[in-house]
Amino acid sequence: MTDDADDILQRLPTRLKEARRAQGLSLDAVAKLSGVSRSMVSQIERGSSSPTIATLWNLTRALQVDFAGLLDGAQAAAQIEVLRGTEVPTIDNRGTTCRLRILSPPEDAGRHEVYEVLLGAGGALLSDPHRRGAREHLTVIDGQVSVSSAESRVTLTAGDTARYAADVPHGIRAEEGPARAFLVVQDA
Repeated sequence: MTDDADDILQRLPTRLKEARRAQGLSLDAVAKLSGVSRSMVSQIERGSSSPTIATLWNLTRALQVDFAGLLDGAQAAAQIEVLRGTEVPTIDNRGTTCRLRILSPPEDAGRHEVYEVLLGAGGALLSDPHRRGAREHLTVIDGQVSVSSAESRVTLTAGDTARYAADVPHGIRAEEGPARAFLVVQDA
């Protein structure tokens, strides 16, 4: 076996455990998501068992980590992913004079989504209920917006933050001109 292969085998248990903890998952949860037994996941994380390629593949898919990056010699924490302003994906047809810039990575979709919301004068983003327990956190950067969640409604200005249920009909509407805000959607 080469020194590189030995190095990979030494790093693998720590990297898998770090990935599991970063996701906030228990051994049982990883076992259910991956189809790999709890005891095998534990043995791999302790370094007392070496996984097959198929097992490793199932674990990386369950943990939503890059297979190659997990084995790469570079520390993941030392890497910085940059999307320039022109590269950030946008959605222009989700509301009336509304543009959403998708700031979170695609693998976070449905769990933790981050958007920049750009509303023209009178613009609105009206949403149907997300899944049960979903919440939104909206911070106004510029302008004034009204936020509704079910029957509740509040007005926010620059610097204000609202946290509200998103598992009911809800919406964001620009008041008195254009507005810009950051929106975090949890458990959509």
